[in-house]
Amino acid sequence: MNDEARELDRLVGERTDPCGEQGDVEYLRELGSRASAGLVAAREQARTYERSLAQVVRALALTPGRNSVVQLVRLLDEHGPFGCSGADDRSIASLLAEAQQPADLAELFYDRSERDRLDEVRACLFHELLLRGVDVSAPRGLSSWPVVRPSWHTLSWLPSDLRPFETGSPFPSRSIRGGAGAAWSGLPSEGRLDPPTPRTGERAALTDIATRELHERIVSAPESGDVGHCAAWAFALDAPLDPALVPALVPTLPMGCVAGLAPTARFEIALRSLDDIWKILFSAASMGGGSGVHGAWGRRWTWQSLGGLSGAPPDASAQEVERRAKESTWFHFGCDAQWFQNEIYDYGIAALSPDRRRIAVLAVTDTD
Repeated sequence: MNDEARELDRLVGERTDPCGEQGDVEYLRELGSRASAGLVAAREQARTYERSLAQVVRALALTPGRNSVVQLVRLLDEHGPFGCSGADDRSIASLLAEAQQPADLAELFYDRSERDRLDEVRACLFHELLLRGVDVSAPRGLSSWPVVRPSWHTLSWLPSDLRPFETGSPFPSRSIRGGAGAAWSGLPSEGRLDPPTPRTGERAALTDIATRELHERIVSAPESGDVGHCAAWAFALDAPLDPALVPALVPTLPMGCVAGLAPTARFEIALRSLDDIWKILFSAASMGGGSGVHGAWGRRWTWQSLGGLSGAPPDASAQEVERRAKESTWFHFGCDAQWFQNEIYDYGIAALSPDRRRIAVLAVTDTD
């Protein structure tokens, strides 16, 4: 607190009650004006410090070499966790995994005998490295993390090994001064199953059964990445549905994302593998419309979306979510309905459950 702030604090403490009793409201307004101006200045000063700290942390994390990691760990030990944008634990873990050697990270973050405040960095860093294909069973300290990690931590639900459909996950390429996200791929030419036009204009006689909880689970990945507007629906089918009939069914479902779609308007849909769906959802969560929630938490919310779309129970294990996701049939679609803005991240995902008696849909548009 500077001298001006101390003096104002003293005056407010000493004069507020007497001025109120004496009706000196003009002086109280003056004190309020001084406090308001000081608050604006303090907030701008805090933002300046946050920007500077984030830039320093980014430079240390992305400058290759063991000594860069040593100095960053020392900064964290002395002053962390920082919690501000760009210097939060998730960002630090993501930056380190991109630029530093796994052996150095294992030694300096995991192979430590003393207690510290770096568990959140460690939790995130483990999954950041895993997603990048690092053999986490090799370096000492890193290999033992799945055993000693806090069981209560949300990330502890995730598998401690990389599942086949997670390989090749997209990541941004960053430098000290900037960076670029991974390329977005639209609907592919292969696997296209566009229904013939004109399509029927009749709505399917189905009712959305998605509860609020299910809706939140399905939209977890894109919503965590703050990519725009997301919506979800789920429909119980009267009988098992042949996957070949899904492309014709989707544009007739009672969903806002296809409302008003004319029989001859563009509607494109493609059969997709689980690997493809993973990349779409993980990209949305981890990188989103800006920096997203990075790799570790992007992984967690992508698994949650997969669970909701495939019909896994809310308390399902990762193994159960994986089984259902692998046995579901996945589709990726886009159209010219008014709900979509048809920007970079506009897309729809439909999942036919393993028993083929339920279809769930996620729709994302890049514009709020």
